[in-house]
Amino acid sequence: MENVQRREMLAQFLRTRRARLSPADVNLPVGQHRRTPGLRREEVAHLANIGVSWYTSLEQGRDISPSPEVLHSLAIALRLTAVERQHLFLLAGQPSAFSAAKIVEEEDISPTVLRLLEDLNPSPAYIMDWRWNYICWNTAASALGVTRTSPPYASNIVWRTFTSRPEPAEYADWVAIAQKILAEFRAESMQYADDEWLQQLIADLHRVSPEFREWWSLQDVRERSDGKKAFDHPLVGRLHFEHTTLQVAAHPGLKIMIYRPLPGTDTASKLHRLFEINMSTESAVNWVKSARLLRESDKTSMKS
Repeated sequence: MENVQRREMLAQFLRTRRARLSPADVNLPVGQHRRTPGLRREEVAHLANIGVSWYTSLEQGRDISPSPEVLHSLAIALRLTAVERQHLFLLAGQPSAFSAAKIVEEEDISPTVLRLLEDLNPSPAYIMDWRWNYICWNTAASALGVTRTSPPYASNIVWRTFTSRPEPAEYADWVAIAQKILAEFRAESMQYADDEWLQQLIADLHRVSPEFREWWSLQDVRERSDGKKAFDHPLVGRLHFEHTTLQVAAHPGLKIMIYRPLPGTDTASKLHRLFEINMSTESAVNWVKSARLLRESDKTSMKS
């Protein structure tokens, strides 16, 4: 990523974080005749104990280099979350302030991990890389639609989210899920901001998705967390899951996503039925072979 682009992203991030705070949030008097949404620049500078003109230059994207101490003060003044604080440091060119995952050029999934995915059936599970591409998955995940689709980003989760929007009846759920995915993707992808493939993905998403363009400008970031999710499957109806994320120790850029049936629902029995249906079809035979072929194809596309 060019320094000019990074400075502009830092400036936008600071402006959006300042705009969401009110004087009351930081124990400052509201006063009268306020035309600025959120805090004024001088109020942020006061809270961070830095010069107003210097902070203004930072918000204008000028060529200045804030120290880790100044960034720390700004993070406190702007009430940033832990993931927002990390994002601030990365935007300011201070990635060493936090331990970032090493960029993985080629994934080499071990047979042990592949067997783990298989053993998790009939609970859906898949592995994604730092570009948010599906790398491999088990049969249960395939039954829920985890598969390779059409180019240009055939296995990318973010691309599929914003280019395959569901029917209007499910739109409200889609908004919440898509915004969560986007905020997590933004926080994680900043660690690899110089990756040309990711830059092209983001540019293409701006081109094809009005929602992506609008929400990307909000500069929201969030850390990945456990949660709950529901799917409507045409064969078995609604499925309720709780999901969690595991890190692959040998490859910090890889994550294992696991969806377990939510207790107190009939999801477990539906999953067993769906798994049996999927296993009986020709499309579900030998998922390990398909996953490895997909991995080799993705490696080729990543190098291009």
